[in-house]
Amino acid sequence: MNFEFVAPALRRLSGRYLAFPLIALSLALQASTVSIAKTKHSPSASLPDPGYASALAAANRFLQAWQNQDHETGLLMLSDVAKQASSEDRLEAFFAAGHDAAYEIARGKKIKAGCYAFPVALFTSVNGISDAARPQRSQIVVVRAGEGDWAIDKLP
Repeated sequence: MNFEFVAPALRRLSGRYLAFPLIALSLALQASTVSIAKTKHSPSASLPDPGYASALAAANRFLQAWQNQDHETGLLMLSDVAKQASSEDRLEAFFAAGHDAAYEIARGKKIKAGCYAFPVALFTSVNGISDAARPQRSQIVVVRAGEGDWAIDKLP
């Protein structure tokens, strides 16, 4: 609220006339507090399930390997399904993103127990020329591969 205009008006009011604006202001503050409380979600409803953060961390590690052109680390993180679905040539081309490669991971969603999909945008550079104007938009699917282990089940 802008008090530059309210303060002089309050100074002009005195006695019983001062009570009305103060009561009105008090009621307005209470009403806004009630409406804010009604629109907030419960904390437990907005928190992702316990596996979400681990799956997101795995997606981030995999994309860091992609960004750094670290084929070995990236290949170790692939599930058997992802390895079988991709040829060696495709994997080689995938990990050759260029020196200025970058990525964005958006909020993911749980597909089923132990399986999450994260929308991603991959920014590549070919022969030193950045292709930032046209990022490749896709999704990365991360699955639980054991106790505390996650694997990439679908490449972006």
